Amino acid sequence: MPLAVRALRGATTVDADVPEQISSRITELLTTMLEQNGLSHDDLISIVFTATGDLVSMFPAAAARVMGLGNVPLICARELDVVGSTPRCMRVLAHVTTHRARDELHHVYLEGARGLRDDLPE
Repeated sequence: MPLAVRALRGATTVDADVPEQISSRITELLTTMLEQNGLSHDDLISIVFTATGDLVSMFPAAAARVMGLGNVPLICARELDVVGSTPRCMRVLAHVTTHRARDELHHVYLEGARGLRDDLPE
């Protein structure tokens, strides 16, 4: 498979809106996304983070910077406030270069976000 640009999805939740938990959950999520897809820092093009309106103690991108991704373009946005949506949820859309086909990517959903995409294999 030739090198291609792909989008990789992931999400996680926190139990409380505290910087330490946001940081640790984002670090866990990004690490898992990279490991499960055989990707490295150099494969990252950019990352978009969203957070639900009940998370205001820190930017999820700040956790990515701390883990060494400061030279990857990062941006945060507010998730839509939809009735019945998963609370305290952070989502990730990472643009990557990879030799994997689209259907070979492993999107990662952790903690309370596991049920967001129950159509995806573990």
